[in-house]
Amino acid sequence: QVQLVESGGGLVQAGGSLRLSCAASGRTFSSYAMGWFRQAPGKEREFVATIHRSVGSTSYADSVKGRFTVSRDNAKTTVYLQMNSLKPEDTAVYSCAAGRVASLVPRAYDYWGQGTEVTVSS
Repeated sequence: QVQLVESGGGLVQAGGSLRLSCAASGRTFSSYAMGWFRQAPGKEREFVATIHRSVGSTSYADSVKGRFTVSRDNAKTTVYLQMNSLKPEDTAVYSCAAGRVASLVPRAYDYWGQGTEVTVSS
């Protein structure tokens, strides 16, 4: 069982930055791939980024590539999402997820956090 708690969301102006954190419980964190997803009001959940169990192997949605960076600290059992050059269309609830395989598909993940809200004003 893995419990995930996100933090770091908030209100930021367009062009600004935020760093989201996802703290995981349990001693098996390093055995999980971690993903970030987001869901804007009235829209379906969409893939943002994923990081494999082996640090350094990452994937990003085209919409955030070059602006967002996902990283993990297995010693701290935490995954991060650094978001730069934020745009109003990045406004959403951001959730982290843990799964055995890194995937762009939400159903591939076994555990989810409650989400943290990000609002980007124009």
